[in-house]
Amino acid sequence: MADLSKLADELSNLTVLEAAELVKMLEEKWGVSAAAPVAAVAAMPAGGTAAQAEEAAPVEEQTEFTAVLASVGDKKINVIKEVRAITGLGLKEAKDLVESAPKPIKEAIPKEEADKIKAQLEGVGATVEIK
Repeated sequence: MADLSKLADELSNLTVLEAAELVKMLEEKWGVSAAAPVAAVAAMPAGGTAAQAEEAAPVEEQTEFTAVLASVGDKKINVIKEVRAITGLGLKEAKDLVESAPKPIKEAIPKEEADKIKAQLEGVGATVEIK
């Protein structure tokens, strides 16, 4: 049996990068992931249940957004032109998309691009939601 106190002392002397590398090595060797159980235990309040831990766990920040054309407004032709410029669709496809609002314009895009699309379309009278 290994000397656990000696092992604990050695682990305490690891740098953060070395500790991260050790975790990866152990995950690969044993075929497990330490991330989920550690997060659940760390987020669990004292005397709490697993359900409470899930509620207390930090929410991941959203990185992908969808720009949804909610309504066209009264300048439909201008909206169609902007949708064509944003999506690269042909005239008929852009017209069909605009007429079937609410409809996603672009999906899985960064926040900056979604905001840019929203500003473009709202500039011509459309209503856009970012989801």
